[in-house]
Amino acid sequence: MKRTIFQSFLALGLGLAAQAEEIRVAAAASLAEAITEISTAYQQETGNKATPVFAGSNVLARQIEEGAPIDVFVSADEATMEKVEKAKLVKEPVKLLTNTLVVVVPEDSEAKVGSAADLANLKKIAIGDPAAVPAGVYAKAWLTKAGLWEKLQEKFIGSENVRAALAAVEAGNADAAIVYKTDAAISKKVKVAWSVPEGEAPPIIYPVAVCSGSKHAAEAERFTKFLKSEKASTIFKSRGFGLKAE
Repeated sequence: MKRTIFQSFLALGLGLAAQAEEIRVAAAASLAEAITEISTAYQQETGNKATPVFAGSNVLARQIEEGAPIDVFVSADEATMEKVEKAKLVKEPVKLLTNTLVVVVPEDSEAKVGSAADLANLKKIAIGDPAAVPAGVYAKAWLTKAGLWEKLQEKFIGSENVRAALAAVEAGNADAAIVYKTDAAISKKVKVAWSVPEGEAPPIIYPVAVCSGSKHAAEAERFTKFLKSEKASTIFKSRGFGLKAE
């Protein structure tokens, strides 16, 4: 009898394991803490695992183009998402989040930044690669609009993603960095010297989409919907992101 009960529980466990699905979520580096926390909440609620992969949005898009097994893509900008959408690699992207550009300096820095023009007083400024990394693209658009991009060229240190720009300041390799508000919030080694006012920089939008090549499309869609749930929204807001209503 005991053996029969044990076998029944074993069969039940194997059945549940067989039903569980695992998806891979490619998300912009700036989303690392939020998506990790949300993925844990998702698994607790559904029993299914969402494994996050973080990098610059441009790097993730290239991986998707090369056929990487990605089920959900969350980009830090619409341009990168539009690129993979035009290639029919994602389905019907929706706007998910917003963010803000800030200038950060070391915690003990006495540097004063009260406008874009004050960046001229700094020696080295870390930014995401302005040719590809969304944070760098946003920074370039902001400074170009302010008429300062060319003037500040020699001061910039290009980084592979926004977190690398933040790390440059933390390590003392740059006097400042242009990052997202949410990046500044995770570091105890930097402080926000200035927040770029709304209207001076282009809107920062994070879209999300299910990848066309996903072998777990239904589960990927379920996770995408979970990202807009009350539980996920609470996590995003606690990390400093704004919610983008469709």
